[in-house]
Amino acid sequence: MEHEGETALDFPREWIEFADPADPAHLIRADLTWLLSRWTCVFGSACRGIIAGREEEGCCSHGAFFTDADDVKRVKAAVKRLDKDTWQHHVRGFEKWTELDELHDEKPARRTAIQHGPDGEEGPCVFLNDADFAGGGGCALHAQALRDGVHPLTYKPDVCWQLPIRRDQNWVKRPDDTKILVSVIGEFDRRGWGAGGHELHWWCTSSPDAHVGAEPMYVSYAPELTALVGEQAYTKLAEVCADRDKRGLVAEHPATVEARRRTPLKLIARPANLDS
Repeated sequence: MEHEGETALDFPREWIEFADPADPAHLIRADLTWLLSRWTCVFGSACRGIIAGREEEGCCSHGAFFTDADDVKRVKAAVKRLDKDTWQHHVRGFEKWTELDELHDEKPARRTAIQHGPDGEEGPCVFLNDADFAGGGGCALHAQALRDGVHPLTYKPDVCWQLPIRRDQNWVKRPDDTKILVSVIGEFDRRGWGAGGHELHWWCTSSPDAHVGAEPMYVSYAPELTALVGEQAYTKLAEVCADRDKRGLVAEHPATVEARRRTPLKLIARPANLDS
């Protein structure tokens, strides 16, 4: 299925794999084409949003499902730091800013709640402040992290800070009967959302409009990648990426190629306070 203005989902990619220096039983398999792309978050600027007519919401048009108890605990602590001046839709109580919904397996799962208009219409995530909110637009949790001098991944739900990186982990039994944990780091494209992903109004990873970063993604997303694979594994990954980038031996992401063709001098840094 093709989406206007976006590159195809299937194209030649280059991968690398190596053992985690901190744990020989942990193998990292990484998509160099994705990590060396110039993708960057364009929330608040070129982002078209996942729902037509609601571009200002970016990818915050739905609540974020929690991954585990640690995810919930971290966000709970962050919410306590918000008040009416920093959170437009301020409420107190876990049951008020979360709700149950069905995940892919159709089992009830908890997520951040969504806003509801006066006529009952569904809005975006309850933590999304309007652009003209006096306390600042964008994710209230993200903004609070910046005010507190910490990285936003320490306050936001896992799915929010990990996107658009996809990490899959599986224990694999080798022919010699040893077991290793394989962490696959790649692009969270439309298909990552399941069949419904193809119905999204727009998705940034395939759009040249979002491949305008001033530096490769493995650099701009260093904190997130470190949290996903560990410090020593990220250091090794960064070394590999830098070496391959220097030598120009990586199959480039077509969206990055198209972005460079359109505007070769238009490179932007990752936004500090408008990330979704």
